[in-house]
Amino acid sequence: MTAPADAAAALRFPEFRALLLSSTFSSLASRMLAVAIGYQVYELTRSPLALGLLGLVEAIPALGLALIGGHYADRLDRRAILLVTRLVFAACALGLALASRGADAGTVTLLYVLVFVAGVARGFGDPASSAFETRIVPASAFVNASAWLGSVGQATGIIGPALGGLLLATWSATGTYVLIAGLTLTAWAALWRIAPKPQPAPPERESMAESIRGGLRFVRRDPVILGSMALDLFAVLFGGVVALLPVFASDILGVGPRGLGLLLAAPAVGALLVMLWATRHPPLRNSGRTLLLGVAGFGVSIIVFALSRDFAVSLVALFFTGVFDGVNMVIRKAILRLRTPDHLRGRVAAVSLVFIGSSNELGALESGVAASALGTVRSVWAGGVVTLLVVALVAWRVPALRSLHLGEAGPGDEGARPSPTPPPAPRQF
Repeated sequence: MTAPADAAAALRFPEFRALLLSSTFSSLASRMLAVAIGYQVYELTRSPLALGLLGLVEAIPALGLALIGGHYADRLDRRAILLVTRLVFAACALGLALASRGADAGTVTLLYVLVFVAGVARGFGDPASSAFETRIVPASAFVNASAWLGSVGQATGIIGPALGGLLLATWSATGTYVLIAGLTLTAWAALWRIAPKPQPAPPERESMAESIRGGLRFVRRDPVILGSMALDLFAVLFGGVVALLPVFASDILGVGPRGLGLLLAAPAVGALLVMLWATRHPPLRNSGRTLLLGVAGFGVSIIVFALSRDFAVSLVALFFTGVFDGVNMVIRKAILRLRTPDHLRGRVAAVSLVFIGSSNELGALESGVAASALGTVRSVWAGGVVTLLVVALVAWRVPALRSLHLGEAGPGDEGARPSPTPPPAPRQF
């Protein structure tokens, strides 16, 4: 029996602790902002279309600029990019606070403009963030670091919306945005504590278009990376159910808004618990097989949820969608970090972000279209079946993924170096 791994492997590096703190406050601010701006826009317009446009205004620059952001993440100081983009996000939050004083329906255009600017910051900041993380810990701690960063993302996904809603109910929108700006500046200060990292020299006379094509070409030529991205894309695209949960809560399970809140929280709770478990039991052996089984488990859980008419069973099924997706996220992130050379990490991260962002945006659209054409229940279980078929196809077409072990060295390991600061003894943490 294999002994449990060191759950604090990544935490023993002071700079990773600073990065984790920065990620916590930054993610919390983003989650709170999503709730605050959505609620405010709807209060000002009373229009569901306005909410749809809000998501589009943020997604277009974030996804449209991701590949360009990946190019610059492999050319410029990634830490500097993060510091600048987080300052821009904080400035947008303060701008929202000022715009919200005496806001009326005419203010919505200004709110959209500020959200668009925040989306631009995301387009450049997200690829740099993913690539920068690999410079903080050695390759041996990549999986543990992914588990901790994923745990923070899931925890803030639970706490952030609840806190944002509570603050909106007790404070004004202006006060909420000021706090969001303060959290972002705290994230900026934690990031500032991390020393600049040496950047690989880019090829001479390589244009931006050639650079972006280089990242796309690397992903296309690595079957493991491409297969893992395809699994994520199609599982979320066809197996996603979040957009239809209000229908289940209201018309199928009859549990109302309180039940809807629990249904929305269940996947995040499952993912958080399994990611914390992964800090001590990293999925290093048979990682590819675990990824395939995890996506298949996600599809089965979706089918069970679709067919259930009992609230408790539905809640447990959604909990397990989070459990399986949490395992999958840890493995997918570790695959990117371990198999990508450092000089390509920004561009490969950008390709992954486009895959994930597209699947989220298109998945919500697909859910609505399929539910209208097939009926809500049938569209959801059919999506689970399609997810299982995608798993079978990837397992057949990508044998390298079936036999993958993350414990073995990958081509990206040579780009990872430990932090120049030696790890402290456990009692000093």
